Amino acid sequence: MKVLILHQHFNTPQEGGAIRSYYLATALAAQGIKPIVITSHNKKLYNIVDKDGIEVHYLPVPYNNHFGFWKRSFSFLRFARGAFRLAGNYREAEVCYAISAPLTVGLAALSIQRRYRIPYIFEVGDLWPDAPIQLGFVKNRFLKNALYRLEKTIYNNAQAIVALSDMIKSGIEKKVPGKKIQVIPNMADTDFYRQEDKDQQLEKKFGVEGKFVVSYIGAVGMANGLDFFVECAKASQSARLPVYFLLCGDGAMLENLKQTVEELQLSNFSFIPFQNRAGVRAVMNVTDAIFICYKPIPILETGSPNKYFDGLASGKLIISNFGGWIKEETAKQQCGISVDAKNPLDFVKQIEPFVKSPSLLRQFQQQSRLLAESRYARKILSIKFAKVFG
Repeated sequence: MKVLILHQHFNTPQEGGAIRSYYLATALAAQGIKPIVITSHNKKLYNIVDKDGIEVHYLPVPYNNHFGFWKRSFSFLRFARGAFRLAGNYREAEVCYAISAPLTVGLAALSIQRRYRIPYIFEVGDLWPDAPIQLGFVKNRFLKNALYRLEKTIYNNAQAIVALSDMIKSGIEKKVPGKKIQVIPNMADTDFYRQEDKDQQLEKKFGVEGKFVVSYIGAVGMANGLDFFVECAKASQSARLPVYFLLCGDGAMLENLKQTVEELQLSNFSFIPFQNRAGVRAVMNVTDAIFICYKPIPILETGSPNKYFDGLASGKLIISNFGGWIKEETAKQQCGISVDAKNPLDFVKQIEPFVKSPSLLRQFQQQSRLLAESRYARKILSIKFAKVFG
């Protein structure tokens, strides 16, 4: 059995970034299914590479986190067109697995189904077009309506849909009642990430010896609202709370945040460049709590951010600044706290007990690891994913 996987942002562990599609492809390979990945890279030539037994096709379609909305949109459309054309070489594939966001990958899957008679399963990681519309990127009424029609068409024509959270599933069900939808969240790699004591050499490397460290690791985009993360650092410094903040990642808002930190003269804040997975594990080692940050926009509460699952697998206190299922789950499992996104002083108030009580911190961290092992372990979800094709 051959499965076409369409994902514009396919990454391997060595490259860093989100590697869900890599996990999914290896899960299929482990079941004797041949995964053929169509993705893109910023190089000028088309390339085919074998990645751990996965046949990966790289289309020359530039994309960067620093791109503006319309430049990103053009890149998405170029990829959809290129993926459709390349898929014509694999008409023997039994199914196409299309991974969004963006929604435009559904255009490729829809075209592949109609032209090559290959059915598709559509994975929804973010509810598009709701996300760009609520973020204010799409304001034209006619474009909004066109995007909503496209979304519904893609859902209706899919053989099945995979949602990354129950909230995403609920959002889809409102638009296409009765559709077959499986929930398969992001995975916690409990073999790679471990709950471990801090390494003194790594503490020295990152300049956080003996400090309580709160880290943000991930994309530095507009949707992440990381000005609030900086405000929490400012409030902590003003309150003389011994908390140190690390921001590790890259994106369009990075330079603005660096300028803000400099202007505020924050002595409790450092930036770490984008890291591959080994680098992320090193940052995790010196971290006490992982901060998951978004702008206070309802649609962003539905997602399934990779940083949450890495934090759970590493056994870290989870801090979020939004509502939704993650807030509910961390409260229920007693592995995290949710702070008021409009009040940095609420962060100071809620984190202080953990700073003062190592035993309380350890208790919540252990609960994080337990949740990762029992509900989100890669081995568990890989088997569930492979059954989608059975």
